[in-house]
Amino acid sequence: MRLKKSKQNLRFCGLEEKFSSWNNSRIVILPVAYDLTTSYKSGTIDGPKAIIDASRYMEAYDEETEKEVSKLGIHTAGEIRSSELQPEDVIKKVEKKTSLILDAGKFPVIIGGEHSITLGPVLSCRKKFGNFSVLQLDAHSDMRDVFQGWKHSHGCIAKRITEITDVVQIGIRSLSKEEAEKGHKNLKTFFMKDMVRSQRWAEEAIGSLKEKKVYVTIDMDVFDPSIMPSVGTPEPGGMGWYETLLLLKRLSREKEIIGFDAVELAPIHGNVSPDFLAAKLVYKFLNYIFVK
Repeated sequence: MRLKKSKQNLRFCGLEEKFSSWNNSRIVILPVAYDLTTSYKSGTIDGPKAIIDASRYMEAYDEETEKEVSKLGIHTAGEIRSSELQPEDVIKKVEKKTSLILDAGKFPVIIGGEHSITLGPVLSCRKKFGNFSVLQLDAHSDMRDVFQGWKHSHGCIAKRITEITDVVQIGIRSLSKEEAEKGHKNLKTFFMKDMVRSQRWAEEAIGSLKEKKVYVTIDMDVFDPSIMPSVGTPEPGGMGWYETLLLLKRLSREKEIIGFDAVELAPIHGNVSPDFLAAKLVYKFLNYIFVK
């Protein structure tokens, strides 16, 4: 069984057929347009299209690795889009489609969409790989048990994942009193306030991941709002572009990445720079993972 194809003008990187067909692709982009549980500013439903559209104007050649990971083939699946389905239903859809990707021996990249969708690929990875760790790049802890009436809210995603496997959080700078309580199971948090005073935070964070296999979830609000204003809940004092790349490059060398997502982009009309940053981040990370 194959995933529904995307339209030609919605192919990641704008790749021609020989580098974007299902059969010829090692990598599959799964766009999930969803924002039912978002708080403060909505708009993440438009994030996947904005990322794919921006990616069509990137150079496929990566100046750092001196390679083109797109030559491995990047297939863009048809978009999962809903503004009405309950998060549990969307998560099931994402889980099913991610499992199709994994069972076909391909590498899944999920682009959102709000952060609640991450549970889908995490559940798929548990079925496929058994033991693995999750690395979360985020401004927010997302460790509430229930938020605004939802157990599967974007503000509960880390809590749900810790019920499945261990999570290492990076870049955290906002959390509730409930989330700040000590003794959370399967959780290690690196706060931004401590990271800026340490030269070893990346080494320590990667070393805290218990398993060799790692799934990575990247909430765009992990970045400082000066370079990533297009998020629902921007928090000051976030990560920069190059320190994030250094982390992902080192992680790719030391761990086996089994999939990742980039979520919570809420495009701002007239400001395409954040869209391009998100697209470039996805492509750079793929280069680190596949170009050794």
